[in-house]
Amino acid sequence: MPINEVGPFVTRLRGMMAKIHHLSVPVIAALDGAALGGGLEMALACDLRTASHNAKLGLVETKLAIIPGAGGTQRLTRLVGTAKAKELIFTGRVLDGKQSEIIGLVNKSVQQNDENDAAFNAALDLAEEISVNGPIAVSLAKKAINNGSEVDINSGFAYEEAYYAQIIPTKDRVEGLLAFKEKRPPKYRGE
Repeated sequence: MPINEVGPFVTRLRGMMAKIHHLSVPVIAALDGAALGGGLEMALACDLRTASHNAKLGLVETKLAIIPGAGGTQRLTRLVGTAKAKELIFTGRVLDGKQSEIIGLVNKSVQQNDENDAAFNAALDLAEEISVNGPIAVSLAKKAINNGSEVDINSGFAYEEAYYAQIIPTKDRVEGLLAFKEKRPPKYRGE
């Protein structure tokens, strides 16, 4: 790629990752193989990550004399902490799924199966667990967490309060409370 195209290309990649991050629904990355460099940056833009034990994850850009440029330096730091992010990025270290779960890089690591889709199946299980909850509540919880994690705690509380206020007039809130009272599963409609 010509040198004058590199900057704009990386800027477009960063924008694509931001679009994933800002989707209104939870996004789950299933890592059944290698997620190195940009592949891991894409997974980091997701809300949740599952990985097979034998998956390979790493921001390896420093081995190529570049740095993660599509959000990896910022997202990894917020996920695993400054010191661990520095260690992983400075060394270009590649972790397996088990190691990634221990440091909080992935939410769940599972034994790979013969079909090589164990992480995908774990992601589906997680999605099913989320899908029974109120869709408006899940979406607004995501916004509260995303926005609140980027500001001081009192500003985060203000986000939470504002998003909670949006839940109060919903039919789903009424349905959830009624279903709880009647000891039955709720039937949410996203209203």
